[in-house]
Amino acid sequence: MGQEIASLSFGAEDFAEFKARLQQETDLLDRWLAGLPGLDPICRPFAQGSPVGGFELEAWLVTPQGDPAPINSAYLEAVNDPLVVPELARFNIELNSRPQVLVASALQQLRQELEQRWDRCCRVAEQLQAGLMTIGILPTLQQQQLTLEMISPRKRYLALNEQILNLHRREQSSGIPSLGLAIEGPATRLRVTHPNIMLEAATTSFQIHLQVSPHRAARYFNASLLVSAPLVALAANSPYLFGHDLWAETRIPVFEQALDGPPPLAPTHHPRVTFGQGYVQGSLMELFWENLHRYPVVLPQRLAAAPTELAHLRLHNGTIWRWNRPLIGLDPVPHLRIEQRVAAAGPTLPDMIANAAFYFGLVQALGSRPLPPEQELSFAQCRANFYAAARFGLEAPITWLNGWQGSLRQLLLQELIPQAEAGLAQLDLAPQDIQEYLGILRARVESGQNGATWQRRYVARHGKDMQQLTCAYWERQRQGRPVHTWDLG
Repeated sequence: MGQEIASLSFGAEDFAEFKARLQQETDLLDRWLAGLPGLDPICRPFAQGSPVGGFELEAWLVTPQGDPAPINSAYLEAVNDPLVVPELARFNIELNSRPQVLVASALQQLRQELEQRWDRCCRVAEQLQAGLMTIGILPTLQQQQLTLEMISPRKRYLALNEQILNLHRREQSSGIPSLGLAIEGPATRLRVTHPNIMLEAATTSFQIHLQVSPHRAARYFNASLLVSAPLVALAANSPYLFGHDLWAETRIPVFEQALDGPPPLAPTHHPRVTFGQGYVQGSLMELFWENLHRYPVVLPQRLAAAPTELAHLRLHNGTIWRWNRPLIGLDPVPHLRIEQRVAAAGPTLPDMIANAAFYFGLVQALGSRPLPPEQELSFAQCRANFYAAARFGLEAPITWLNGWQGSLRQLLLQELIPQAEAGLAQLDLAPQDIQEYLGILRARVESGQNGATWQRRYVARHGKDMQQLTCAYWERQRQGRPVHTWDLG
């Protein structure tokens, strides 16, 4: 959940100073991206060239029985890898990849790096009498485990919790924060309240990064919005929370409500976890202006950095969790990335690389079309597709370009997977890798078995024992075969 800060509490002067620096850096980024001030002495050109891919994988530390293991401080010290970092809860960690130019064997290189780091991380967990799992929501997790005692020992997380609660206090006439969940499942309803933001720690994801040139970023961002519905259904792996069977990808409403509260929201509240307000019209700069004007600052840490480091802008952007989020990187040169956040973690490493391949290929195909596809589908329908896909998974009813209507499974097999294949070929990725990973997706869609449907099928056969489900899932995950091949044993 972003960079560390130095303070736990803030005063009015901190907020005023941060807002002034944020305004200054937003103005500066606008000048950079516009490319107009050619004589500007501090103008820094943005990276151009071929798309670059990467990912972040959030994972669960678990006991041998499949319960959450709150040991990430000792674990991270033992791993000693700068690309393996803490997450919000003591039982979560995050693995990061090195960026790969999306050409030739990039998909296989991403997989090899992930496998090597994952194998080492699993060995270290075993040394601590624990294990690692990738799943959107751990079925054995209990609400009473989501306390501030379980928060990772970083000032950022403690300060974020306090400031999010302060925002809710100001919006509620009673002065009592309104965090909690209200989620409708196919045959059950979950309604709980919670005193802090730790419900967010119930969710883990596989976040896919795509670095693009500024002049193409708006088209690719809108394509990423369109791809969100099929991707969230393909990757759905979170049907159960606290023993309740809810959405195919329950992680979506949990993350939204964990930080913003259950619907209906206060009229003055702008959700910090959101699908967005509309398509980008001309530049990703529109989203950074929205950050400045729409979202109150929650981590007003004064940073000793030059304006050209955009430190305050990047810190503020890290407290707004759009499902498709624009990112600014500076190493080695300024660059724009799209962070696609809708895919759940798991079930296996080849499943996740297949999800990334689908995303890279379909965004390339849609983003490079002569006629922008977002002109053929309203943003309201794009957003409706996303929530339908999160709720119903591969069986979701979808309205697609030019008014096409049908099931998401049908659309994936007839149009989207072939388009993703064409997009990967445009990128000049290795043909054997394209066939391998999109073959995994075809088989997943044809069988109808992603992580969510396997979990539900297992429970239908064996009963609702979350411990048994978790252990059976973990056993198959460790075998490494894609989820469409998993039996119900």
